[in-house]
Amino acid sequence: MTVIQMIDAIAVNSEVRNGRAYIQGTTVTVADVAMAQNYHAQNVDGIADWYGLDLGQVHAALAYYYSHQAEINGQIKAQIRRAETLKEAGVGRGHSLLPG
Repeated sequence: MTVIQMIDAIAVNSEVRNGRAYIQGTTVTVADVAMAQNYHAQNVDGIADWYGLDLGQVHAALAYYYSHQAEINGQIKAQIRRAETLKEAGVGRGHSLLPG
């Protein structure tokens, strides 16, 4: 008999992180992890160190990302648009959220 165990590392709650998927017990969203990998070229060890996560949490976030890529990419694009709007308004001049 095969038993499949799911890791409950990722949560989605409409009242937490604006309904975005996040890593249980943290404030880190799946989008944060995906952006670190895709826009800032961090590897899983670097992401784990930066956010204070263990490798299992990082891999769970990336697995969730790849299973929900269109949705998460939409969230990332919206976050980038918000950052661009704030940047144009001169808010947070020294702290760009934009990739590159």
